[in-house]
Amino acid sequence: MTADKIDASELGGVSETALMTLNGRAHQAGLPGAILQDPMAIELVDSIEFDFDKFGRKGQEMALRSLAVDACAAKYLTRHPQATVVALAEGFQTSFWRLSEAVRDPQFHWLSVDLAPVIALRERLLPASPRITSLSQSALDYSWMDRVDPGNGVFITAEGLLMYLQPDEAMDLIIQCAKRFPGGQMFFDLPPTMVKRLAPKGLKSSRRYRVPPMPFSLSTVQLADLVNTVPGIKAVHDISMPRGRGFFFSTVWPAIWHFGPTKRFRGAYTLLEFG
Repeated sequence: MTADKIDASELGGVSETALMTLNGRAHQAGLPGAILQDPMAIELVDSIEFDFDKFGRKGQEMALRSLAVDACAAKYLTRHPQATVVALAEGFQTSFWRLSEAVRDPQFHWLSVDLAPVIALRERLLPASPRITSLSQSALDYSWMDRVDPGNGVFITAEGLLMYLQPDEAMDLIIQCAKRFPGGQMFFDLPPTMVKRLAPKGLKSSRRYRVPPMPFSLSTVQLADLVNTVPGIKAVHDISMPRGRGFFFSTVWPAIWHFGPTKRFRGAYTLLEFG
């Protein structure tokens, strides 16, 4: 191990996917004409001792997801400047610093929730802030909710989380958030529903790495119906895929994303509003 790098080889399972997400985001941020400004992600990859190459391709998807959630969060924080942002299973996201740059006079508070090995690495690798509180626990340990003051607004992010949960766990997390945080919002992403059927053991991203199984997903039709089936949800927004770099991601994929006959078969970026 390189002396000045921090070893992350102990991470496994779903926690290891945080490194895959980080690597994809950092790669995209380092390209000329980058679609995402994330210098901290680049610094993180350079600071971690890990075999990132085993993950395979470093496509635009992770950077585009970050753009989508940043836009939703920034819009909410503009209306609720002293809100609490809860980052569930945050991994090595650097959203706090991107949003602090994007929001005028940032006053929001940040609650980072993840398993102990990830939080320990975050605290070694990332700068501290009086506006950040870290909790070493599962997102399914709902005691984190007691640490949130909902009076000034709550924005919950669950990037790359719900799909790895069992369906009853994922739905209960949504139900409890809607119950506890009226006036708040929640952003999450899901893969196409066919993934859990076609790859029950997980998708291979390279010859040396298989992404963990994703047992939970909902179609855009099912997501839209949450407003009728989950008390406390007053609106469900199907968030557009941001435009990326190159003809496919700037033109073809956005068109497919909105094409009616195929919408129910794609993945989703979803923003819930709680009443």
